[in-house]
Amino acid sequence: MTDMTLDLAENGMLAVTRDALAALRNALMRDAGPSAAAWFQEAGYAGGAALFEAFRGWLEARDAGEPEALPLEEFQQLAGEFFREAGWGSLTVGSLHDAVATLDSPDWGEASSDAGMEYPCCNLSAGMLADFFGRVADAPLAVMEVECRSTGAERCRFLLGSAEVMQAVYEGMSQGQPYDEAVAAAA
Repeated sequence: MTDMTLDLAENGMLAVTRDALAALRNALMRDAGPSAAAWFQEAGYAGGAALFEAFRGWLEARDAGEPEALPLEEFQQLAGEFFREAGWGSLTVGSLHDAVATLDSPDWGEASSDAGMEYPCCNLSAGMLADFFGRVADAPLAVMEVECRSTGAERCRFLLGSAEVMQAVYEGMSQGQPYDEAVAAAA
């Protein structure tokens, strides 16, 4: 059997420890306040293209085909394996009210269970996932984290959908609606 590990350098990626990423996030949140979230999201979005190309190469090494041509169930399984191998953690893809995709992880790499954050803060991931999955969908997508291990939740949960649907979900949540009800209302 040939070595099927992901070559980070060959794919324009590098390994950064979870502790380093958490320290960077905490320092920026402390010193820059809410602006830090947008900066992290923008950086994540900028990295989505290289990550998607790494996924394409990873699939090619496994003779799995093109990401856009995979059956949904196979894509979900392989994407989960890829993110785990790339160090981000396990990822399960699902849906909620047939309106948004869900991306769930009990061990997501950007989150730290001891961070004590007030709000979900995997902003780098939100930008990266929006770009990555937007390339598969061949359409712009928005991602919002609604549960985060950094706030004490058991998992990180990202919602993925069109900008219009995600805006409606955000507005519903801003008015005190739980995210699942806001998604149902937007469906």
